[in-house]
Order: sequence, then structure tokens, then C-alpha cells
Amino acid sequence: MDIDVSQTRGAPRRVVVTGYGAVTPLGMNSTQSWAAIMDYQVGYRYCDKSAAGIKSRFYGLIDEEPSLKGVPAAIRRRLPRYARLTLASAREAMQMAFGDEKPEQHYDLRDCGVIMGTGWAGQDETQQYYDDYLRTGVGSPFGCFFSMPNVSTAAVSLLWGLRGYQNTPVAACATGTIAIGDAFEVIRNGRASMMLAGAGESLRSDSAVWNIDVLGALASEQEEITRACCPFSPHRNGFVLSEGAAVLCLEERESAIARGANILGEILGYGSFSDACDFTAPAEDKIARVQTIRNALKQAGITASDLDYINAHGTSTPLNDLNETEAIKIALGEAAYVTPCSSTKSYTGHLIAAAGSFESILCLQAMEHQIVPATCHLDASDPQCDLDYVPNVHRPAKLNTTLNLSFGFGGANAALVIGRGK
Repeated sequence: MDIDVSQTRGAPRRVVVTGYGAVTPLGMNSTQSWAAIMDYQVGYRYCDKSAAGIKSRFYGLIDEEPSLKGVPAAIRRRLPRYARLTLASAREAMQMAFGDEKPEQHYDLRDCGVIMGTGWAGQDETQQYYDDYLRTGVGSPFGCFFSMPNVSTAAVSLLWGLRGYQNTPVAACATGTIAIGDAFEVIRNGRASMMLAGAGESLRSDSAVWNIDVLGALASEQEEITRACCPFSPHRNGFVLSEGAAVLCLEERESAIARGANILGEILGYGSFSDACDFTAPAEDKIARVQTIRNALKQAGITASDLDYINAHGTSTPLNDLNETEAIKIALGEAAYVTPCSSTKSYTGHLIAAAGSFESILCLQAMEHQIVPATCHLDASDPQCDLDYVPNVHRPAKLNTTLNLSFGFGGANAALVIGRGK
């Protein structure tokens, strides 16, 4: 059955989630990652990089290489690690959405698009092969692709022949949420019927890690893992750098229902505004963060009291956690104090570009299982961080509407309202 997008333009269309996939330090797929969180496991560990002049000691690393069996070598060999993680996540999302079927059995592939983001792309590989070139005079014939920020977008498009709208957001820690939000808008406004959207990141080389560590952004805790990532705690001291990827399959609701898809949730609203203030620090006036939240709620057609759960950006940095708390209170008013709000980065560390897309998946899983994931390592909150952060113990709850927040370097702010789907 082909869906003609041109005949369905008019009123904004509803956008549902029919599949998702993730590769994180907690697991090689989305189910494993959720199970690890439910078991209170963390995905980061001690790693001494002091020989490279790096002060931070804890990192979220993926020890395995994701299976890309069946992916043509012409695609696979051109992918840096972050793109391989992204492609593996996209395959899980497509399997969940379509099973053994192919998208062209239901859609014109010109109505199917891809938005895959990244923060720093193949920086590790670019450095490695540049060093090889300096040493030997020969680099890699695929070096150009390793440094292309849109290589994962291209790979996903190529693998399934998706010939519709394509883009590659690069917005640091807000990238994944922006990718999903932009894909939502593309479908909502009739420019596509199905989109794959998400992001990936992998920064493992000493040079890449040093570049962030020197800013003082990474966790400074040297020994105790429970203080390496403890969002909203008075002990918070920086974020734990992690690698990973996460991808969602979005479809126009009526088209998804017509083909018998399993509806996992619905994207209800999206907001994105810029601090225009600083390269790393959040704006003290919090205007952009507040407007981002309010616009997402307005587009979703809900009020603050309708929210059942907030997945906070919650990086465990002194500046963000306080600024985010204050922005939530301004944006939501009294409802901020009675809405559960947790940081799942306390389990994963910070997936950078992929943080928002993975945390969108966690919102969907939280609604599926009707449980609010706790903020771990939160024995006591900073007195100025005075919301309900669901400390240490997961909480059963009736969840129908969630809010996912992502804030990034460069003043990028994004929010998604995600519902159960009806």
C-alpha cells in the first residue's frame, strides 16, 4: 500500500513511534539497556588516563562491536565507530517497526527520510588516520567518510533506500532530541510519512577526551564511582563521558495504523530555543530553556499539570543541574514540585549527541512499564535543587505523558513531549 503524502497535506498530522533501538554502555540493544537500569546497574567504570594528561577517571565504554552482519561492505567499511553504533540502533528500530517486512511494502520510499545527528562525528578515526598519514605518507581511502558528520545519515538512507527528507543536526548534547523533533515536524507538516531519527557518539581517543576534560566539564571524582555521576547531589562535579547511539522510527499515525503497526507512543510537542549566551555555560536568565519547555507543552496541547514524568538533562555538573531545576520551576510553576523528575544519566553517563534520543526511548519504556526510573547516587539533594528527583529507588506510577529535556554546548536547548499513543 502506497501512501501519497501530497494528498494528506492540510491540518497537522499526528506522529507516532513504531520502533526504536539503542546501543549503550548498559547493553547492546534497548531492552538490555532498560533492564540494566531497572537492576540499578551503571554503564561507566574507572579508567586512568592520567598518562595523557587527563584528570577525569570514569567513562562509559562499549566493549563489543555491534553486529552489522548483512550490511554491504561498501557501506560498512566507510563508517567510523559512532556511525556503526548508529546503524546498529537503526536496524533494531526498523526490525521493531517493520519486522520481516520492508518499508517499500507500505510507503513510497520518497516519503521516507532520515535525520541522524552527531556532536563530534568520527573525530577519533580522523585523528588516527591523520597520524598514520604523517608517519607513512599513506592514510585511509575512506578517511573522507570518517570525518563526514552526515555519514550515518547517508548509511541509513543507503541501507533501506530511503529517498525522502534527509538532514544531519550537529548540536552537541541536544542533538538527539533535535533530530527527533525535526523528524516529527517533517511528518507533522506532510513532508514525509516515515522517518528514522536519532544520533550517535563515540569519543574514546586521548586527544578527543582531553579536549573536553581541559574545559573542566568532565567528572573530577578520582575514586568513588557513586560520586562520579550523581545528578542534583551536592557532590556533583562534572559529567561522565560515554559512547552510544539511539534511533526512533516515526510514522504518520493513520498510515501506521493502516499497515497494522504496533504503536509504542506518540510525539506530541517539540520546543527548541537558543541561549545565545556562551559556548559551554547555560544562560543565567534561563529564557531559552523556559521557552523551549513551554513551546513543547503548547504544541502538545497540554498544561504543566498534565505531565506525569520529566526525564531531565541532569548531567551532574554544578551549573546545569541548578539552572535546569530553576528553568523547570519557572516553566511549570507549582506543577514542577509534584512531577517526578529524574536523570537517567546517573546510569548511562552522558551519551552526548545520543543522550536525547536514548532518553526519549526511556520515556517510552517508562510508560510501557508504568515505572519512573530513579536518579541513582542521590542520597541527598543540593538544597537549591529541590524537586522530586526520585532518589535511588524506581517508582511505580501512572504514566501517560512525559517530557524529555536536552541542553547542549553552544546554547542548544530542546524538549519533547511524548505520550503513550492512543
